[in-house]
Amino acid sequence: MSAAPAAPAEGDAPKKGSKKLIIIGAAVAVLLAGGGGAFFMMKKKADAEAAAAAEGEDGEAEHAAPGKQAKKPEHGKDEHKGPPTFVPLDPFIVNLADKEGERFAQIGVSLQVDDAKIGEEMKGYMPAIRNSVLLILSHKTSAELLSIEGKQKLAEEIRRDAARAMGYEIEDPEDEEAAAKAEEDAPKKKKKKKKKVESYNPIVHVHYSNFIIQ
Repeated sequence: MSAAPAAPAEGDAPKKGSKKLIIIGAAVAVLLAGGGGAFFMMKKKADAEAAAAAEGEDGEAEHAAPGKQAKKPEHGKDEHKGPPTFVPLDPFIVNLADKEGERFAQIGVSLQVDDAKIGEEMKGYMPAIRNSVLLILSHKTSAELLSIEGKQKLAEEIRRDAARAMGYEIEDPEDEEAAAKAEEDAPKKKKKKKKKVESYNPIVHVHYSNFIIQ
């Protein structure tokens, strides 16, 4: 009879089992190490992206801030943002107020305004503007218009009345002088003087293109 196979030694099974546990433990450790490395890399990438986004927002804020803080440029009375805008009126031919004989004037006028939009708006008021200028001219005499002072006074009157025809409230120089004199003559009181507010007139100057008196 053949001999029965030898039974495995008692110590063999535990050794094999322990080897398997070691291999499994090593594999788990490798996986954990790989997972931890991947997590660390992802976190590092996310932190870098967040830092870049924060820097981008700071840069945008720095560029946007000057625009918000920028003030609108202020212009003086005779300063303009661009080239001056002129609105020419059709020539006026008017009988003057001379009593000695018939005299008439042929006058060309251009109005200089402080904004191109006002120049466009003025076209809608042109009939009223021309009516105002004709009324002024019809009350003038040839003697008044022949002098330099008379021409300058006429220009100021046209400037005021043309603006009034557009709906602007413009005071006469006489009214301003009377109001100033009344303030001087009034008894002095311990009150703060009201600051005078100048009425706005979009017409800056009145220019003559021709001026004929006959």
